[in-house]
Amino acid sequence: MKRRWVRWLPAAVVPAVIGAGVLIAPLAAGAADLPAKSPQEVLALVSSSDSRAFSGTIEQTSDLGLPTLPSTSPGSGDVAGSGSNGGADASSALELLTGSHKAQVAVDGPTKVRVQVLDQLAERDVVRNGDDVWLYASKGQQVTHVTLPSADAADPDAAVPDASSLTPSALAQRFLSAVDPSAAVTLGADTKVAGRDAYDLVLTPRTAATLVGSVSIAVDGSTGIPLRVQVEARGQKNPAVEVEFSSFSADTPSASRFEFTPPSGATVTEKKLSAGDADGARAEVRAHPRPAVTGSGWDAIVTLPAGTASGDITSSPLFGQLTTAVDGGRALSTALVSVLITDDGRVLAGAVPVSALQAVAAQ
Repeated sequence: MKRRWVRWLPAAVVPAVIGAGVLIAPLAAGAADLPAKSPQEVLALVSSSDSRAFSGTIEQTSDLGLPTLPSTSPGSGDVAGSGSNGGADASSALELLTGSHKAQVAVDGPTKVRVQVLDQLAERDVVRNGDDVWLYASKGQQVTHVTLPSADAADPDAAVPDASSLTPSALAQRFLSAVDPSAAVTLGADTKVAGRDAYDLVLTPRTAATLVGSVSIAVDGSTGIPLRVQVEARGQKNPAVEVEFSSFSADTPSASRFEFTPPSGATVTEKKLSAGDADGARAEVRAHPRPAVTGSGWDAIVTLPAGTASGDITSSPLFGQLTTAVDGGRALSTALVSVLITDDGRVLAGAVPVSALQAVAAQ
């Protein structure tokens, strides 16, 4: 597992960063004009892409069967928080997995990244410029400034996720990295995304045991960057998750895009990390037990050990609202993913029905 400084990042910012990588907008009109390629050649185009600088607007819609939470939900603006509020964390994460959201993204290599998540009445910003990381939430005018150790200034994993984690590439790479005989790989009709010609790479699971029906990835014909991802749930008419650039530029963003000045009147919290913090982060990662994985591919199930689900989580009103009592515990069921929290605190998850999780839990 790559080390990250997420233990220093406030509770609401981590889901904001992740949410920025799970984002879409309507298809651009017009037919694409691209040279013919095989599915394998399009896969090679993605893997060989060396584009490190780009910018654009990303939009997201989700239809997971979860209730839409307001962007002003508790914790969504608590940038100065410690990250220990399980209820606020869950609410912030779920807010970014429901409804529609928009983000402005600018990237110049792995250590210059700016993401601005635009809520209806507020915004959240994550800006990394070398060893400086700025985290801002307009609600409450809260700013956190993290200074990385000099040895980590060139490390793309030292603070916030790298460029691909903040774009549709994040979602695309999760599926592309697992391409194997368990999925049929085909090409749909060429399309246009953000005014750019793109190949439509389609992954279809060969097993009926998964909730995923298919994954469609629009690959930019020039740069090889995934511009759109649509994840279809089995038996559902509309995509469960859609992520797309509504505008995109492959030009290097201006250096000023990665500068940040706290707004007047904002409360600024300073955090300076040391090499010792890095050692502590690595030790913390090693201390966590590795999850057990049952099966492989699209219907794999991940199991975290007893005690993983703490009392802070299970006692949250949101937990009771979103989960249903089942034999052996409580379950969260969405169009694409199911989660089972057993009575002894184990957590099982997978892109499978709850019944499959119960079967593994009973073994």
